[in-house]
Amino acid sequence: MGVVPEEVINQFEALMDEVEEPLKRTFQNVHQGYPREPLIRFLKAREGNVMKAHKMLVDCLNWRVQNDIDNILAKPIVPTDLYRAIRDSQLIGLSGYSKEGFPIFAIGVGLNTSDKASVHYYVQSHIQINEYRDRVILPAATKKYGKHISKCIKILDMTGLKLSALSQIKLLTIISSIDDLNYPEKTVTYYIVNAPYIFSACWKVVKPLLQERTKSKINVLSGCGQDDLLKIMDYSSLPHFCRKRSHGSSEHSDSYVDNFYSLDHPFHQQVYNYIKQQSLIREPVHPIKQGSVHVTLPEDAVEGAEIAKTLESELEKFKDLDGCPESLKDLKIDNGKS
Repeated sequence: MGVVPEEVINQFEALMDEVEEPLKRTFQNVHQGYPREPLIRFLKAREGNVMKAHKMLVDCLNWRVQNDIDNILAKPIVPTDLYRAIRDSQLIGLSGYSKEGFPIFAIGVGLNTSDKASVHYYVQSHIQINEYRDRVILPAATKKYGKHISKCIKILDMTGLKLSALSQIKLLTIISSIDDLNYPEKTVTYYIVNAPYIFSACWKVVKPLLQERTKSKINVLSGCGQDDLLKIMDYSSLPHFCRKRSHGSSEHSDSYVDNFYSLDHPFHQQVYNYIKQQSLIREPVHPIKQGSVHVTLPEDAVEGAEIAKTLESELEKFKDLDGCPESLKDLKIDNGKS
């Protein structure tokens, strides 16, 4: 939906005044000084229906309290080698900012493996980046650009994409459900770049499973997308996989600083150091212990088994297409029960 009517926001605001104190406290970490902003986001996520939006937001706040999300930025993933392995296999990083001030997150969908740690560690890391974005990056961008900035842009790199990537359905389902139910309307646009031939097959499988409001934000660009993306950001903010290479340039010429997925990149160094510092502030006496944060999957989450069944059924239609890898023949989707 477009602009949310003022009277609808006021109704929602009145309902939120009645919630219990623990929910009001965690709501402060959600709105970051702009209490009407999440009301608008949750209303848009529920097509302007006040009661549905209210239930969705209250469920989100309860989820935050039950899983101690307010303190998740004080729970580092240790040892460092474990966190480095997560960063090397869950490819996400901050490449810069758009001309309007939106943070730009680059995600290496095609080369993601998410196979170096348990699901709980990947979920913990994902939520920590969400919370760091909302509590640190966005407030800083708001101050820098002199206007309230509450959303980001995501660029999804499909380089190296294989149909076997769909075997990560359990983790993908958990993360997408958490984002959809607890961080709705936080992305302005999803740009898809470097889409190989096989992307069309994957897209036909995944597209019907997406919310309409999400599908409307997805923009598939031609090639690396450089020309289109330079209309909304400067070259310095362009992810390295979106940059056209001139003749004679090396594919390995980018330094570690350009590899914004790596723990060595300044963004991830800042995130990790921030979390470790918060941990010392909260618990100065106790040593940091290794352990993942177990986050409860919201009740309204889409069933992974149903998605897996749909994917396997649809993939059968593509296994005889020219150009599809032989590995598709024996591909099975892990619904999390094995």
